[in-house]
Amino acid sequence: MSFQRQIVHIDLDSFFVSVERKFDPSLIGKAVIIGGSADRGVVASCSYEARKFGVHSAMPTRQALQLCPHAILIRGNHNRYGEASREVTEIIHNAVPLYQKTSVDEFYIDYTGMDRYHNGYQHATELRQKIIKDTGLPISFGMASGKTVAKMATNQAKPNGQLLIPHGAEKAFLSPLNINKIPGLGESTSKKLYQYGIEKIGDLQKADIRFLEAILGKAGRFIWDRANGIDDSEIIPHSDRKSISTEHTFHTNIADKNTIETILVSMTEELAYKLRKENKVASCLAIKVRYANFETHTQQEKISLTAAEHILIPGVKNLLKSAWNQHRPIRLIGVRLSNICSGSYQINLFDDNEEKIKLYQAMDKINFKFGEKTVCRAAGMEIGTRNFNPFMRG
Repeated sequence: MSFQRQIVHIDLDSFFVSVERKFDPSLIGKAVIIGGSADRGVVASCSYEARKFGVHSAMPTRQALQLCPHAILIRGNHNRYGEASREVTEIIHNAVPLYQKTSVDEFYIDYTGMDRYHNGYQHATELRQKIIKDTGLPISFGMASGKTVAKMATNQAKPNGQLLIPHGAEKAFLSPLNINKIPGLGESTSKKLYQYGIEKIGDLQKADIRFLEAILGKAGRFIWDRANGIDDSEIIPHSDRKSISTEHTFHTNIADKNTIETILVSMTEELAYKLRKENKVASCLAIKVRYANFETHTQQEKISLTAAEHILIPGVKNLLKSAWNQHRPIRLIGVRLSNICSGSYQINLFDDNEEKIKLYQAMDKINFKFGEKTVCRAAGMEIGTRNFNPFMRG
């Protein structure tokens, strides 16, 4: 028996701001910016009151304050946001059989087939109300036949609302919206389409696929499908218990600190790159030290959610000091990142400035295109690929 797909997209509204308002109600109704310092920092999140002035995430903080001078700037608290995200995840986990967590504040739920037992939209409504009641956080959701339309419905329902797009109504819902509302449609692609008079999604729906493929390549078909509400992508079951690690065994036991640190830097870079490539962040860092007699010591610490090596590398070096008796040569060294969850790079905006963000984006773009370690720190080049085998653990 085949069922009509019922996909719900849930998004916590202005998540970081909403969490801060729980702890400081005086922030309610005010323009709030969360992110880095005013001179070189970047906006991680902002309230709807600030967005009215043109402020958005990833914008330089100084530019945001020029647009909205009366905004309250808050540094942000990783631990608070992580705990709030876990709280919401637990409520969803206990309420539905299949869901996907795509970031700290965003989820997809698959209700397909459940209409034999429950009204999916009613269940999603009750789940939303429970999250609001139990956590005190505003939340919106959209329900549709696929992930893309559900996400776009959520965006239309915000702030703190919900919207159902019935089967067969996808094209009518999408048609009047601007093409830049399609998730994943970049600014350059939008500008290219604007040049051909394609501004509304309805214009895309009428466009010839061969024409779109001629100007956009393979992406032409993908964008046409999304414009017509066609999205068969599956819900990938959520799992919090994942780690990524790598180990390096020396040919001869070694006690040279510089050599060991060079290899640790390279391994950490490799793992951080893999996290960013998979759009994930980690909140626990560990190293392993094994001596010649196979005696093994591990040291770990909780860290802010991140996938940035400029944050991870100093932590790894500090753990090495704790785990290694420098009078004893090392046979094996390892690095492990755990408590991994999906999360876009925005979580790092608290700690990064514009230059660092642009550097990571440039490095990753080259490495994604030409292969891992095409671009890396000079300290990490020494070991190359020698005896280097990163692996994922479930």
